Amino acid sequence: MKKTAIILGASGLTGSLVLEKLLNDDRYKTIKLFSRKKIEGLPSKVIQFTGNLLELENFKADFTADEVYCCIGSTAKKTPDKEIYKAIDYGIPVTAAKLSKENNIQTFCVVSAIGANVNSSVFYNKTKGEMESDVLSTKIKNTYILQPSIIKGNRNEQRFGENIGLVLFKILQPFFFGKLKKYNITEAEHIAQAMINLANSTSETQIITSEKIKNIAINKN
Repeated sequence: MKKTAIILGASGLTGSLVLEKLLNDDRYKTIKLFSRKKIEGLPSKVIQFTGNLLELENFKADFTADEVYCCIGSTAKKTPDKEIYKAIDYGIPVTAAKLSKENNIQTFCVVSAIGANVNSSVFYNKTKGEMESDVLSTKIKNTYILQPSIIKGNRNEQRFGENIGLVLFKILQPFFFGKLKKYNITEAEHIAQAMINLANSTSETQIITSEKIKNIAINKN
């Protein structure tokens, strides 16, 4: 039986790649997008629900699927208000996980970040760590948390800070080995494919650190 997938963040870099891949994947009959704005030009395979994702619980009746791909994320530059930032990066994924549990969705994939840690003194890392902890606490049968390093890909928007970071990381990559290997640049393409591969695997709930993402992406089940 063909499946239904939900994507949160389909207009972003990783989410748009997940959408592209699922559109071309015969295992999926329906793709549901939950977003602030409608994406034009998509085929009938896609059903779009638009509204305020900070009130995602209002979509509960329509939040039904076999799998959820949560690719939501903001930046300090785009969202300088820490309260709003946390409502996005923590609130949306956690609410999505709770809705998934309530609606008996068995598979939940979410993009986090390297360094996520509930005990971190860094607000960004602490927020991601709290998100991971509370997503896992919902005990969805198959939960996959991906922790990429700095993400490389063709964005619709320019992020100056990330561009500088990519240049520096590219220079330093030859020195990243052993425990430092997890800091290598992560391709958005690999994140998207790894999420889909995990969702279609028999793997148990796990946290996937950045150095493992590429291997999961290129080794399809």
